[in-house]
Amino acid sequence: MATHLDLEEQEQLDQLKHFWNTYGTLITWVVLLAAGAFVAWNGWQYFQRNKAAQASALYDEIERSAQAGDAARIERALSDMKDKFAGTAYAQQAGLLAARALHDKGNAEASRAALAWVSEHAVDPGYQAVAKLRLAGELLEAKQYDEALKALAGEVPKEFEALAADRKGDIYLTQGKREEAKAEYLKALAAFEPGADYRRLVEIKLNAVGVDPKSLAPAAAGAASPAKTTP
Repeated sequence: MATHLDLEEQEQLDQLKHFWNTYGTLITWVVLLAAGAFVAWNGWQYFQRNKAAQASALYDEIERSAQAGDAARIERALSDMKDKFAGTAYAQQAGLLAARALHDKGNAEASRAALAWVSEHAVDPGYQAVAKLRLAGELLEAKQYDEALKALAGEVPKEFEALAADRKGDIYLTQGKREEAKAEYLKALAAFEPGADYRRLVEIKLNAVGVDPKSLAPAAAGAASPAKTTP
């Protein structure tokens, strides 16, 4: 009985040796690659967390500088943010915050530069659209009408389309281009939901260019309805 078991164990051992000789190297490489991938993933996660923490600290510095009204510190901190953490959400938020603070301090050029950077480099389309709208508004204040229209060029997320059209209408109206302004205000009216507070402001603007919004209500509602029914 013992001899039979010894032979059976020897046979199993031989099979195991054969299996290892055949697949041992492959198994070793698979284990090493899996371990390497695990280490790399953990390293990447640590790097990302560390990067986010540093970006957050720099954003706090910009926020404190904005509250203090220190334009020089704002510009330095924003420059560091753009150089080191351009791809983070903190950089986009910092650009908008810095632009507001710089504008309030009367540094229009630096404010517009910050907004232009966000509009060109923001990863989030929402931040990008906000930057475009604010940049166009500041350029409109500066009477740089062509540049203001260029700032609004390109597509924006659907939820910003009405605001973009309204801003274009303001630019055209300031230039005395009533027909172009009317066309943009009509786009804005159709894009806003019925009952929206801002929609009433667009109706006032349409009245100013000789259009009675009440006569356009059915058409505007029809133009807006596809947005409600689209899945």
